[in-house]
Amino acid sequence: MSYNIFTSTMPLFTISSVEVGKHLYWKIQNNTVHGQVFIVSWFVIIILISTSFLGTRKLNRIPQKMQNFMEFIFEFLQDVAKNQIHELHYRSWVPYTATIFLFILGSNWAGALIPWKLIKLPEGELAAPTNDINTTVALALLTSLAYFYAGFSKHGISYFSRYIHPTPILLPINILEDFTKPLSLSFRLFGNVLADELVVSVFTLLVPILLPLPVMILGLFASSIQALIFSTLSAAYIGEAIESH
Repeated sequence: MSYNIFTSTMPLFTISSVEVGKHLYWKIQNNTVHGQVFIVSWFVIIILISTSFLGTRKLNRIPQKMQNFMEFIFEFLQDVAKNQIHELHYRSWVPYTATIFLFILGSNWAGALIPWKLIKLPEGELAAPTNDINTTVALALLTSLAYFYAGFSKHGISYFSRYIHPTPILLPINILEDFTKPLSLSFRLFGNVLADELVVSVFTLLVPILLPLPVMILGLFASSIQALIFSTLSAAYIGEAIESH
């Protein structure tokens, strides 16, 4: 799907355009994957792993520089989980909520800060993995599996009695709720990231010097907020599953 922002009066001559929906497809055995999402996702994963290794390879009793920064990030993410999940159960879920937050934040910032458009691909273009609906749906489904696992491991088979609580009449609504949670998580993240990239692209095409900078800074802030919202809601759903009975 291609949107032409400006075209000249001459036919078939495009001055500039923004393209949405084109992908570089890779065949892996019998599966088809979006190559550009795979590339940038692994780039983000490698950066996160490398940063974690460099920040924790030599720990001191009095933290300095990188270790101080890593401890600040850890305490912040620990508080996100602690505020949503019961104090007795939150520790085992910190790795999950922290990983979700860091991956989404890294993906969003990679799409906003790195000039991927300079790298030419046979089809499509490199961008934030989170502007692909497949990525956001996969993350949302992981959260759904996580809170089902949390509830089932805490309450056993009786966890599913919540569907008929406080009355069996609410059974269809309670089931529908489990479908709307991943839908809202995935489309909120996808829509915000895609809209931000489109707005920056349009401003860059219209006025390529200076004017896009405030929009890019606002986009970085919005990207951070989206990562926080996704991880906070994930922790809230897990906490609700643990405490509901």
